Amino acid sequence: MSSDPVVIDGGDRSCVRLLLELRGHIAGLAPGTVIHLIATDPVAPIDLPAWCHLTGHAYLGPLDGAERPTYALRVAADSRPTSADSPWRPS
Repeated sequence: MSSDPVVIDGGDRSCVRLLLELRGHIAGLAPGTVIHLIATDPVAPIDLPAWCHLTGHAYLGPLDGAERPTYALRVAADSRPTSADSPWRPS
């Protein structure tokens, strides 16, 4: 596992679309991998911690000094899956 974070640019996608993409990216990552997620959606600071709590991934918080809003999380080894079309619903 690399010590460098995986950077995912979510741009201005809505959180629903962002979470669908994030779930896809996480599926191929090793547990313990840190992700820096760039997300300009104004509800991202609310939805990301909630989604991490739901799935078991660790929400590490916003990154200070980032050029665009960026949030860190750590991939969990024992995460809980969510519905394929509804990333906020456990499967």
